[in-house]
Parts: sequence; structure tokens; C-alpha cells
Amino acid sequence: AQATGRGPEQNTQMKKIIQRANAKTPPFFKTLRNIGLTVTALATTVLTAPIILPPAILTAAGYAATAGLVASGISQLTRTRESGIRKPKGNKK
Repeated sequence: AQATGRGPEQNTQMKKIIQRANAKTPPFFKTLRNIGLTVTALATTVLTAPIILPPAILTAAGYAATAGLVASGISQLTRTRESGIRKPKGNKK
């Protein structure tokens, strides 16, 4: 752990993130993740087009790529209760 410059706390946090990313994703968030990936792919296609496009279109494509990446990342890290999310304390239902 020390060879990488990370402390034990950072390694534990990274393990939790990896475990969360590999947990079961709810169906709604699977759909949202796929939409985000599609938007990102389309925006990247526009950004790398071999033709000259107006700056407004390139700006919009940049924002779309960013939004798609964020939506995909958040959706992938969302997991179901069965995957280990604890219920808030005090909720006895």
C-alpha cells in the first residue's frame, strides 16, 4: 500500500468503490447508463467530425459528452438494496 503512495484508508475507499461498481444495478439506472453512453458516443462523433462545424454545435457536443459521462458513471455506481445498502436507522418498517 505504501509503495503506491496511498494510505490504508484510501485503499479501503477504492475497494468500496470497485465493489459498488460491480454490484447489481437497478433496471432504471441500466437504461439511464445506456442512454448516457449513447449520448456520449454521438457527441464524440460530432466533436471528431472531419468537417468544420459552427462553434455553437461543438460547444453543445462538449456539454453533451460531459453530461453523458456523468450520467453513465453515476448510474453504474447506483445499486439495489439487496446489494448491500443499509436502511437508515430509526426506520422500523
